[in-house]
Amino acid sequence: MNSQFDPIGINRRDALWKCGGGLGGVALASLLDRDQSLAADATTVARAHGGVLEVMHFPPRAKRVVQFFMAGAASHLDLFDYKPELVKRNGQPWDPGEKVELFQNGHGATFASPWGWKQFGQCGKHLSDVTAPLGDVVDEMAFIHNLIGKTGVHSTSTLLQATGFQTPGFPGMGCWVSYALGSMNDNLPTFVVLPDHRGFPSNGQKNWDSAFLPARHQGTILRPGTANPIEDLFPAIPGVVTKAGDAAGHQLLAMLNQRHAEKRPGDSRLEARIKSYELAAKMQLAAPEALDISGEPGHIIDMYGLQDGREFARDINDAEETDIFGRKCLIARRLLERGVRFVQIWSGCDNGFPRRNWDSHEDIERDHGPLSLGMARGAAALIRDLKQRGMLDDTIVHWTTEFGRMPCAQSGKGRDHNPFVFTNWLAGGGIKGGISHGPSDEWGYKPADRDNPTQVYDIHATMLKLLGIDHTKLTFRSNGIDRRLTDVHGHVIDELIA
Repeated sequence: MNSQFDPIGINRRDALWKCGGGLGGVALASLLDRDQSLAADATTVARAHGGVLEVMHFPPRAKRVVQFFMAGAASHLDLFDYKPELVKRNGQPWDPGEKVELFQNGHGATFASPWGWKQFGQCGKHLSDVTAPLGDVVDEMAFIHNLIGKTGVHSTSTLLQATGFQTPGFPGMGCWVSYALGSMNDNLPTFVVLPDHRGFPSNGQKNWDSAFLPARHQGTILRPGTANPIEDLFPAIPGVVTKAGDAAGHQLLAMLNQRHAEKRPGDSRLEARIKSYELAAKMQLAAPEALDISGEPGHIIDMYGLQDGREFARDINDAEETDIFGRKCLIARRLLERGVRFVQIWSGCDNGFPRRNWDSHEDIERDHGPLSLGMARGAAALIRDLKQRGMLDDTIVHWTTEFGRMPCAQSGKGRDHNPFVFTNWLAGGGIKGGISHGPSDEWGYKPADRDNPTQVYDIHATMLKLLGIDHTKLTFRSNGIDRRLTDVHGHVIDELIA
């Protein structure tokens, strides 16, 4: 069964004429060319049709995902991975007994976190002062402390965590989930991206691009809290496009499209494009309602830490950072309950001064402080909110970043890149809460068991299984290769599954 567009040729001149010529026709012809290159068989054992698995590989425990991505590499040693040895030897020479590979120059002294640590929940998990808001939900969370990367370079590490590959040209995880499971709402996208309002992460939209999967599975960018949350959804100049003119235009296009389709039976490419435009039209009604939090009760607004009426300031303090991240988390909940399958929330995409990203080479306390408090408050609120609505049981919450940071000081108060070990955490959707899996060593420098680390492929494989998908069987043929999210790697981490 061919899972997507049949590779039937289409005459470029005819396509241009059908679209009325001009730039619109050129754009459609370009899109059709792209679809031509994407025409390939999906080879899942469960066989896919229209991007929806007809038979699940496993009984699904979850049906949706919200993913937090900390751009720039958040420090496990200052957020989640408590190391008494760093406190004990703070300021002393750091010597792990082997040559240390650093991203930048400067092998400083042993560096304890500038924040204190306390135990939370029945599980007694240690959290730092800036992630303490997560203490209320820590018994819902499973921490993985022995995750390793492949490089300390931002761009490749971001792609690896987002797409499963270090090079561009591969679909993001949300694209794979959209392709496998399809939509739960005809009026909203299946995969939504909530970027950091300050900019994009390394690689930009390549992190959520559909690559060789059908284009309809790529992430759709929404910007909560801005005057124009969805670009190009409405005419830029009010009054230029009237309601009557818009209706007449749609009627004309429908006639031309029908005529085109009747002459090419079996060619579904144009129909797929039409559906994408129909979705945009439906979003004109559904998306503004989903993004409107004015009707949320006061206790929900307070739980997420929102500051009503406050504009995003350029110099962001703790309260404003909490407002920014909390707003995205609240919007994520509203999108998930309206049927969006995968929501990705980005944090920290600014290289200004002081840094508002997680790449804290100069000063961990200054840079991580506001970001961490905002993230922890918003994430904890989302987990509580999902649970009280009965949605946490079938929603996977995933926190990730590019790599970790070093146990030694850089520039006195910062930390260099550490791809050799870092932390992820998961909650909800069949995850066993209140546990920590795979410890790092006494320094938080490398996995305690170096022969059995966790890799991103294992995280992806585990999440897919909870969604009912065998990661080895969700494939798509591209350039003669049956590609999959986990490449040729990955093992389900059974210890994480309840």
